[in-house]
Amino acid sequence: MTVTEPSTLKAVRSPETPPGAPQAISPLTPQEAQKLGNALAQNIGRALKGKDALVQHALCALAANGHLLVEDVPGVGKTTLAQALSRSLELSFSRVQFTSDLLPGDITGVSVFDQRSGSFAFKPGPLFAQLVLADEINRTTPRTQSCLLEAMAEGQVSVDGVARPLPSPFLVIATQNPHEHAGTYPLPESQLDRFIMRLSVGYPDASTERALLMGGGTHTELTKLTAVAGALEVRRLQAAVPNVKVAPEIADYVLALVAATRNSPLVQLGASPRGALALLAAAKARALLRGRAFIEPDDVKELVVPCLAHRVALSGRVGGEADRLASERVVRELCESVRAPE
Repeated sequence: MTVTEPSTLKAVRSPETPPGAPQAISPLTPQEAQKLGNALAQNIGRALKGKDALVQHALCALAANGHLLVEDVPGVGKTTLAQALSRSLELSFSRVQFTSDLLPGDITGVSVFDQRSGSFAFKPGPLFAQLVLADEINRTTPRTQSCLLEAMAEGQVSVDGVARPLPSPFLVIATQNPHEHAGTYPLPESQLDRFIMRLSVGYPDASTERALLMGGGTHTELTKLTAVAGALEVRRLQAAVPNVKVAPEIADYVLALVAATRNSPLVQLGASPRGALALLAAAKARALLRGRAFIEPDDVKELVVPCLAHRVALSGRVGGEADRLASERVVRELCESVRAPE
């Protein structure tokens, strides 16, 4: 079991503002959001080379106030993505290596008896960070996995009957290996549905991998990264996403895509209404990060597979990477069969 406590070296909140307290902030304009997105993508790309689409999708999830599930083999850059995002935004960061002996209190925190005061004092766990890397989340028991449900859905954790708000912004990046199944506990559908997107890093191309070899890896570039924005800019970005306009034709398009996953004979369990909301929120974020205050059909097309593929269960599931690739292929084909608005 490996738990990294949240970093306290960076001030990301004014002292007079308690964690989780709402702030009156002004949303970013589309032009400001585009400028911020470009700066973040360029900065993260210094450490995670050749993965522009992955970085853009991660920024969409951040702007839409969602959480990421990154499913891929070890060593391709899952941790690098989380660390580069944290360093670029000057967010408090914690990493939890999920294992079979990890207990709920190890990540939420526990109440410890203080002999001086004669009372119990709460000691926050690694979930009380703004960006949490849940490494190999499927290696811990369902009891510990369930602790993330409240945190991801409500932005709080309940310990000893007391609801404790988490810092804002709050982003969980969970990883899992699709090939190694010994000693794992597959995530239930209810928990998969909490992630706005499921992404795969993939192997780098030959030129990028050669540059990694000649440059000594990503660690050096990570240490050189400096923050280009703070937590306040992220909250302003997230506050601007709901203001992106959605034409009735776009809403009907999203509904048609979701309905296609439910009516296909290849799909046993289709996307939920939460999936439709997640797809629309991510499309809004993509439009905003491109300097627009309205959604275009391409915003939806680009994100339909990352947002919906992990929410569908195919008939005759085989599990592992084959199941992921099959679900992505089916959702992609269903998307192509639905006519997009002009």
